[in-house]
Amino acid sequence: MRIFRGFSMSRQRTIEVIGAPSDLGANIRGSNMGPASIRIANLKKKIEQQGFGVIDLGDLHVPIRESVLPEIQKQKYLTPIRDICSSLADITEGIMDRGNIPITLGGEHSLAIGSIGGILRHYAKKKQELGLIWVDAHADVNTPTSSPSGNIHGMPLAVLLGQGHPELLQISAKKLRAQNTALIGIRNIDDEEKRILRESNIKFFTMREIDEKGMFHVMREAIAHASDGTEGIHVSFDIDGIDPRYAPGVSTPVSGGLTLREAHLCLEMIFETNKLVGMDMVELNPLNDQNAQTASLVVDLILSGLGKSIV
Repeated sequence: MRIFRGFSMSRQRTIEVIGAPSDLGANIRGSNMGPASIRIANLKKKIEQQGFGVIDLGDLHVPIRESVLPEIQKQKYLTPIRDICSSLADITEGIMDRGNIPITLGGEHSLAIGSIGGILRHYAKKKQELGLIWVDAHADVNTPTSSPSGNIHGMPLAVLLGQGHPELLQISAKKLRAQNTALIGIRNIDDEEKRILRESNIKFFTMREIDEKGMFHVMREAIAHASDGTEGIHVSFDIDGIDPRYAPGVSTPVSGGLTLREAHLCLEMIFETNKLVGMDMVELNPLNDQNAQTASLVVDLILSGLGKSIV
């Protein structure tokens, strides 16, 4: 028996898709091609077949890596990433203000500073709170002082919670509440991140907990955490949260991840809350994909988040 029953997201709401083709926040190249790969896998047509209207806003302008300097090593490519995220926040805030659902295609995970930042701005105007479910092999709670690499794709959740470089923090004055943030599937965590998680109110579920409890029970807890006192739930889904046997097309694969059914169940249960307000699908790297297997999976996951059912 599901914790939520009888809900359905209104097909009268329009989906607005925005691509953020940036790999600047990562050492490994290729995730900048993710949005195009997802579109080629018939994202728009398949969402429309589920009864939603779809507006594809195209891609943000992202400078190529060779045209910009990495700047300071503790926050590589800070200025262009700040600009990308600021532009993205303006767009997702506008989508929310129109009553529509933003789906952001990555691109590496630093883009969540912008996609979620814009949604936070929207809720700040209404004096409401946002819940977050973050699926990832990594915790992404590093700060400039804790990060061993200086890659900003390992810092977005910290920024959204209020810890990070001032230029990134200013994208949204409103921050997430840790008590409404759930982190699912983590299994490759830096030592300082472990301390940060232990000292926070983030509800986090390692792969061991998923193995012990089962994905259904983990999702019940995560949804309860993200729903408590919030108006909506955003899901930020890093494809490396899934085991690379099923999703080889990522930049930083980590064995021992979610199965296909666990990933789909996650999104199916979030849909059933009737509180889903937006999605990120990030870190798809077509250079590492096999016959567009992972790109097709991303489309299928989005459809599960929008209510596609077996029967």
